[in-house]
Amino acid sequence: MTETRLPLNQVEHWVFDLDNTLYPASCDLFSQIDWRMTAFVAEALKLSPEEARPLQKALFRKHGTTLRGLMIEHGLEPTAFLDYVHDIDYAPVQSAARLKAALAALPGEKLIFTNGTVRHAERVLERLGLDGFGGIFDVVAAGYTPKPDPAPYDLFVKRHAINPRRAAMVEDIARNLVPAAALGMTTVWVAGGPDWAKDGATGDHIHHTTDDLAAWLEAAAGKASAG
Repeated sequence: MTETRLPLNQVEHWVFDLDNTLYPASCDLFSQIDWRMTAFVAEALKLSPEEARPLQKALFRKHGTTLRGLMIEHGLEPTAFLDYVHDIDYAPVQSAARLKAALAALPGEKLIFTNGTVRHAERVLERLGLDGFGGIFDVVAAGYTPKPDPAPYDLFVKRHAINPRRAAMVEDIARNLVPAAALGMTTVWVAGGPDWAKDGATGDHIHHTTDDLAAWLEAAAGKASAG
């Protein structure tokens, strides 16, 4: 693991992924989305669930998201898919007072960069009790091109006037930090998620690793205030 290239007191923008990052993977919220994606694939392509499941996973691995694969390979219109897969029970996401305090103590602007939608992010943030984010950059804003394709990263930093060398990105899917590091961002990998999120977990693009985001941010805020 390499050391961060930027002292934490010099971070001007903190960029956070949403799912399995701002709430713990143990909530198992994403599994609801995952199975609804399988159901949507089955219905849209007239497949059985047993046929749809491996196809959905193949589309995800090849294209970064199931949606992107359906759009490219099957000409799917994205709105119906996004509405369907995010029609879930958000009750497993609990209020996160400690995380809220840790975020508030950080210097710089906080932003969300997600492969989900703004509406999904808003529902998650409401359950967590989190606020104070300067913006949510979602898959729609990215033109439906998901992380880790470098294109949405470039669009994101331009839209929010971010100097990547003065930014830190926090993400649970390790491979999604590769383009962030290439831009010059300091990276933080939130470990402890499903096995597929560990793909790309070794290499110089990972600067920090934690399995307790609130605790790590508390320490980061302390280092930042100490200069």
